[in-house]
Amino acid sequence: MTQAQSASAATVRLLVLGKRLRDLRDAAGKSFEDAAACLGVSVLAIRRIEQGQVKWKLPYIKMLLEEYGVSGEEASTFLTMAMEANQPGWWYRYRDVLPDWFRAFVSLEEEASLMRAYEPHYIPGLLQTEDYARAVLRAGLRDEREIERRVELRMQRKRRLIEPGGPDFWVVIDETVLRRPVVAPKVMRDQIDHLIEMVALPNVNLQVIPFALYVHEGMYGPFQLFRFPYKELQDIVYVETVLGSFYVDQYDDVTAFQAALDRMSALAPPPQRTEALLSAIQKEIKE
Repeated sequence: MTQAQSASAATVRLLVLGKRLRDLRDAAGKSFEDAAACLGVSVLAIRRIEQGQVKWKLPYIKMLLEEYGVSGEEASTFLTMAMEANQPGWWYRYRDVLPDWFRAFVSLEEEASLMRAYEPHYIPGLLQTEDYARAVLRAGLRDEREIERRVELRMQRKRRLIEPGGPDFWVVIDETVLRRPVVAPKVMRDQIDHLIEMVALPNVNLQVIPFALYVHEGMYGPFQLFRFPYKELQDIVYVETVLGSFYVDQYDDVTAFQAALDRMSALAPPPQRTEALLSAIQKEIKE
């Protein structure tokens, strides 16, 4: 994926296998043109396969493996992984309410070992209660069925976070998120109760940037960094702007976002003080 690309067709496993296939091609001393000639397709088609942008045709993959001199158990294992990567994720059953561009996000979320994020507007989706999520979604949607489907999807997404062995989630939010009256007072108090429960998990860290820091570098907008347990896949950043959302995977650009998160985390009170801050804010919320 590149900075300007939506990556809607890509899933993490296709990305990883695409990079492994590229490495096999390089190790065999084959060019894009060689691979294209083997399949009778364009060079662009080979690039798209290696970039994980299309579902794989297994006969094509088998032919490429043969061209690259990969056989026996190694080829069998690769083809098995390719078949698994071609299968739709659990989120496919929500395709009626899941935009194409967000399917890539859910795939990244599902496979990440570490997620870091900055959110200046709302409680991050993985930390929301059903009532909070429902209230936020109603701000932009009118169809009650679609709202309920999206709430259900959001609750399913957080399943992996709370299960044993879930990914590490380290998020920085603005104090404004906790004080902005986007939901009813009871919903917000319950949401803060839930946040207190979530920050008690060993894999969840939440930091709150106080009002006292009037200006900081994260104020450009929300973003999230994903890290994966695959050596083939580098960190990827998801960014939201007024023009839409996009993904960043160029090293220098990703490093800039990571550095911004590091500096914001250094400025904010440490995660150990978050529970006390949440409790104090909760007591100030009146009916």
